[in-house]
Amino acid sequence: MATSRTFMSSTLFIFFLVMATTNGQAPAPTPSGPTNITAVLEKAGQFTMFIRLLKSTQAADQINTQLNSSSSQGLTVFAPTDNAFSSLKSGTLNSLSDQQKVQLVQFHVLPTLLTMPQFQTVSNPLRTQAGDGQNGKFPLNITSSGNQVNITTGVVSATVANSVYSDKQLAVYQVDQVLLPLAMFGSSSAPAPAPEKGGLVSKGSAPSGDDGGDSTDSSDTERIRYWFISTMAAIAASSMWI
Repeated sequence: MATSRTFMSSTLFIFFLVMATTNGQAPAPTPSGPTNITAVLEKAGQFTMFIRLLKSTQAADQINTQLNSSSSQGLTVFAPTDNAFSSLKSGTLNSLSDQQKVQLVQFHVLPTLLTMPQFQTVSNPLRTQAGDGQNGKFPLNITSSGNQVNITTGVVSATVANSVYSDKQLAVYQVDQVLLPLAMFGSSSAPAPAPEKGGLVSKGSAPSGDDGGDSTDSSDTERIRYWFISTMAAIAASSMWI
């Protein structure tokens, strides 16, 4: 009996020792990978065109690098849906240079993280990664009323439909329009009026200072002609009497 209890105790001791050793060697849970903007959009769906632009301009790599930098203040991305791109005038994207495509993508990215409540207190115009809105070329203005957030660029007005993704580094919001910056899509200024043709006189108008000049010359001529005829007639009459 004593031998049986000793055997069981030894068995239990070995069992717990093995379990403790196994648990000590178990791998730690795999940490979540670095934030990836294209992965976020691919998971959400309906952002195929925007993802294509992010990749072709290499803006996706720049965004991911910033997000995973220790000095990052976070980013806010306004993501237009495929329907938003479809509503653009045909050939709009193809008409842009490579640099302009980069600026177009950067215009959809804010260099700070903004939550939905913070949209109510932002100062307009907001600075985007495309440039400072104060210079008038890349203005991005946000107005918020309750849960509705509107964005204006000077060219289009868009609405934030919903929040696609949010963490401590990145906030992605779905917008129903492609945000077109004023620098690239603003209406061109009206051409300057043609300069007046100085020195030219409109058809039918008399030159300055010559009003009535022709009538004066005609009157003098008539008077001289009348005097000459009268004189000659008088001379002829005198000759006849002599």
